[in-house]
Amino acid sequence: HSPMYFLLVNLSFLEIWYTSNIVPKMLLIIIAEQKTISVAGCLTQFYFFGSLAATECLLLAVMSYDRYLAICQPLRYPMLMTGHLCIGLAASSWLCCFLLTAITMALLSRLTFCGPNEIDHFFCDFTPLVHLSCMDTSLTETISYATSSAVTLIPFILITASYSCILAAILRIPSGTGRQKAFSTCSSHLTMVTVFYGTLIATYLVPSANSSRLWHKGSSLLYTILTPMFNPLIYSLRN
Repeated sequence: HSPMYFLLVNLSFLEIWYTSNIVPKMLLIIIAEQKTISVAGCLTQFYFFGSLAATECLLLAVMSYDRYLAICQPLRYPMLMTGHLCIGLAASSWLCCFLLTAITMALLSRLTFCGPNEIDHFFCDFTPLVHLSCMDTSLTETISYATSSAVTLIPFILITASYSCILAAILRIPSGTGRQKAFSTCSSHLTMVTVFYGTLIATYLVPSANSSRLWHKGSSLLYTILTPMFNPLIYSLRN
């Protein structure tokens, strides 16, 4: 019933839906060669993918704040990270990201799709969808870029700040055993953040040229399938 495990429950629940949204359809495409999807189905898949990916960014930031309080404010930790605060932070993460993605979803649903109808991806991501539209998509792309930047960069900055404080606190511990024990409490979360954000950066900071499409799809596999698969292993080994 501690905050860390409550947040892990949220993360596990999120990643069950995260992979269930993408993997079954991907297996149908690869194995059964059912390579069609309706426009409504594609937009729905994108909505849940975008919402869950953004929620994971915020949950990782909340978990880093929890580790910051546990290591840098150990005596005040039970008073600062109360059950009500933990539930409020988790609920806010879910609500905020689903509402923000709904804005992009509404803009996408107003686009007209004509001409080529083949998505050059194994799931309905934003960029392949926008490329199929025959309308001016500048407004949609600008708003989507602004919202996605907010839900990825702000949590990343908070995570970096939290771990900078944690590292400074650990280095002030005189004994090697104490430093190792303190670092072990956040090593699993740090590993998961590194894998998740590393694959996100590799996917979306690469220029969108034709030569990078294969790289884009390959790196997308990492954070949509492999990262959710590794997270239970990382935390199970830690426990």
